[in-house]
Amino acid sequence: MFYIGKEIIAKVKSVLDQNSRFVILTHTNPDGDALGSILALYFFLKALGKEATPITPTPYAGFLKWLPGHSRVLKYHYHKEKIQSAIEQAEVICILDLNDPGRLGELWPLVEMNTGASRILIDHHPDPEHFCPIEISDIRPSSTAELLFDLMRQLYPEPLMNQDLATCIYAGMMTDTGCFSFNSSRPQTFQTVAKLLESGIDKDQIFNMIYNNFSESRMKLMGYALDQKMKVLASYRTAYISLTAKEMERYNFKIGDSEGFVNMPLNISGIHFAALFLEKDKHIKISFRSKGYFSVNEFSARHFNGGGHLNAAGGEWHGTLDEAVSYFESLLPGYNNELNPDD
Repeated sequence: MFYIGKEIIAKVKSVLDQNSRFVILTHTNPDGDALGSILALYFFLKALGKEATPITPTPYAGFLKWLPGHSRVLKYHYHKEKIQSAIEQAEVICILDLNDPGRLGELWPLVEMNTGASRILIDHHPDPEHFCPIEISDIRPSSTAELLFDLMRQLYPEPLMNQDLATCIYAGMMTDTGCFSFNSSRPQTFQTVAKLLESGIDKDQIFNMIYNNFSESRMKLMGYALDQKMKVLASYRTAYISLTAKEMERYNFKIGDSEGFVNMPLNISGIHFAALFLEKDKHIKISFRSKGYFSVNEFSARHFNGGGHLNAAGGEWHGTLDEAVSYFESLLPGYNNELNPDD
């Protein structure tokens, strides 16, 4: 367990005791940690007898739509009036899995308008923007889901645990660590997994629902990306994949279909740095992954208006796909010593 300060615990406990209407928000394009965390908090608040509304700024991937409680999530794209009303009436606004309010997208102006609500941030990314009076921010846990679980356990020595809540926590932890392949070397993380298993979760079924639940067209897109669109730059121990909007459309691309693509080049012997470039309507979405101590968080923040963690980060480019890829390649010589530390 990662211990949270007694003063913070007391503040959160006071907010829980004194209020009944909560909204739970997370970032645009929610991943497994984001969705798993807001749903776990939803179940926790419901067990306390609170009115809780989980909200996402944008839709999320189909392979996450089996998670317990997902049908309760309001998506801003489809439920604008309901969401506006919920945020206006909220006594407490819980913001999970982001360190920058801009990542709330169109929800942030609504949050700012409710000046009377208490705000609580729960997040494991570095360098938070300090936009919530109550801030639970710690980079040591594997995921926001793990940090949230520790918060629950410290708020109540006998957690209000049920299998649905535990399933959401485990899904968040598993997806944010690449099935515990990175950012998961601390003993506390696996002690948490043990606690979740004691609650009766089916970890094999969770894995199957997330990683063995894709469409035929997604598998064909993956084959195309690896065969035709992956470029290996062996001298920099780097490889990347780039996909145009037309290429994705050709394979009937759906939200989440590119999940895991960025990790695949890291399976190549000698490759320590991988990137994925996806052409969107108004920008190029970029994902970065690394092995060892090369910080893709710093790389992304410095060059692509992004951030994340040591070995997993994201960014964006406002220009063409070719420009983004060309700029990326031009940066690599400046990182030669970090990418080839043994030379």
